Amino acid sequence: MFEVGKDIFKHGVFNASSDRMGRRRMRIVYYVFVMAFVVFAGRTLWLGIEGTDRSRRSGSSGEWVAERADIVDRNGDILAKNIASGHIILRTQAVEDVDAVANAIHQAMPYKYSLNQAFELLNSGRRFVYLEKYASDAQREIVQNAKQIGLEIEDIQKRRYPKRRLFSHAVGFVGSNGHGLDGAERTYDDYLNENMDPLQLSLDSRIQAVFYDQLSIAMQKYQAKSAMGMLINSRTGEMIAMVSLPDYDPENIGLDPVSNRMFLPMRGVYEMGSTFKIFNTAMAMENGIDKEYYVAEPYAVRNKNGRIVDYITDIRSFKPPRPNLTIEEIMLHSCNVGSAQIALDLPEGTQQEFFHRLHLDEPLELEFGRTERPLMPRQWGPVERATLSFGHGISVTPMHLLLAVNAVTNGGIYIYPTLLKRGVGPIRGERVLDADISARIRNVMFQVAEETSGRQARVAGIQIGGKTATAEKYENGKVAHKKNLTAFVGIFPVSAPQYTILIILDEPHGTKESFGWRTAAWNAVPTAGKILDSILPLLFE
Repeated sequence: MFEVGKDIFKHGVFNASSDRMGRRRMRIVYYVFVMAFVVFAGRTLWLGIEGTDRSRRSGSSGEWVAERADIVDRNGDILAKNIASGHIILRTQAVEDVDAVANAIHQAMPYKYSLNQAFELLNSGRRFVYLEKYASDAQREIVQNAKQIGLEIEDIQKRRYPKRRLFSHAVGFVGSNGHGLDGAERTYDDYLNENMDPLQLSLDSRIQAVFYDQLSIAMQKYQAKSAMGMLINSRTGEMIAMVSLPDYDPENIGLDPVSNRMFLPMRGVYEMGSTFKIFNTAMAMENGIDKEYYVAEPYAVRNKNGRIVDYITDIRSFKPPRPNLTIEEIMLHSCNVGSAQIALDLPEGTQQEFFHRLHLDEPLELEFGRTERPLMPRQWGPVERATLSFGHGISVTPMHLLLAVNAVTNGGIYIYPTLLKRGVGPIRGERVLDADISARIRNVMFQVAEETSGRQARVAGIQIGGKTATAEKYENGKVAHKKNLTAFVGIFPVSAPQYTILIILDEPHGTKESFGWRTAAWNAVPTAGKILDSILPLLFE
């Protein structure tokens, strides 16, 4: 480019006979060309520097610009935000007025440094000292007004979480380098660092607060080891609430045990008990089973040779309304004996195929993380097939259960969940069950909530369907009869589900109010009922 200009300057565009005016004009054109190039190059360099560091103040407006985008809930409430702050630092070798600097240090941090301590620090020989990290506005103002060389403010940004523990697992936190280490902060780290617009999640702060409060109360009331609750939009897959207790403070990571950071709905693996009767009944319907089963006494499980290898029993309090029950009645009354007989009537391989169809046999690669791998039976003999029918011998994460139940009840579509707000539209997912069977399952779940173990989850004005589970836990390979996991999974409205809810309490204790009972009907269900009573006006406002 410059060579062309030099050539023009030296020889011009005219021959030797051209007049001097032409050469003068060409010199002017050349100088204008060079000046334009310099301006263009300088501007390009400036924009490049400015564009790679959006954490600095704008050169034109002087405004402070956040180096990481905000995170907001579906209604725009702030869940995570960068705020301007600064560290007060001391460079002792640069100090010129020792008295003035010592006085400013004392004024800014009187609780930390007396005047004598400030002098001692200045004379300590230390070259660099952080006097106060994340200093307050008032402290920074004192230092700024002092205008002393060697006493400086290191501008920084700090990530704040206004809701604190309420969204600790869902939103997560950032490390010292400003990158996300957990939750949405980690999942959407690239977006948050590269964009200015807030990241809008599907979660609702109001709904989340209800879940958090009621699960905290239940955990304390029943002295449970942990508590979990989730709510998903049945059609869009939006997660509306996700709570895992115990939790942690995202602004003070070291305050709580590291174990509290585990998001149990995705990292915990549990036997989910009688909620699996939903799947057992759906398999029976798919395979055209339409008969009654005798359930008035324990059922003997036999191997291929006809030898009895186990007995399936129900809890002592179980009282069937009549000796023979249909497949719907077996689910309604949560009958283990009947469920086992159904499972053994299914064609061999049916359970494996159905569980695979619902992704219950594999870790889930979700938008916001990977779940733990479910624990499946090593073999699928008669005993395993029988016990799987009521959720024993298979362990999955609560997220697996939530998504599988949602698929079976929303019309038969398996939908992967999202933490991002989505617009209302058609169901997006894969069909896993016939819509007619889905409707039949919903009808049974409605009867459970109206007539049997799910009655305390009922809320006036809306039809709710549900299924309870009380699964005994194991210790050292043996059943721990005093330790169990209780759960309630519900759908609403039953006629056209819009939401699926899951409530879990791990190792709850009996109370005077429950007459010592530790089953789901006495803890998980009433907890779900209180949550539903509070959130329904918010969901359908």
